[in-house]
Amino acid sequence: MCISSSLSRHVLLNAFNQASVRRNNPEGILFHSDQGVQYASEDFRERLANNLAIQSMSRRGNCWDNAVSESFFGTLKRELKVFE
Repeated sequence: MCISSSLSRHVLLNAFNQASVRRNNPEGILFHSDQGVQYASEDFRERLANNLAIQSMSRRGNCWDNAVSESFFGTLKRELKVFE
């Protein structure tokens, strides 16, 4: 599991690598995200290309595309603060 308080692309790369290994490095997956700087980084886009992954990004300013994910991560962040 990769959790961090920063939006570092390195955390994203580590999480993506862990997920890829757990799924036996699948090719051709669809990766959907918002337009965050970590998802648009050259390192991450290169990693997706190496996996023949298709990158999908929500439209700018359209929070409804990721509403379920945002809700989950908001809850996770609140719960983790209990353990700090």
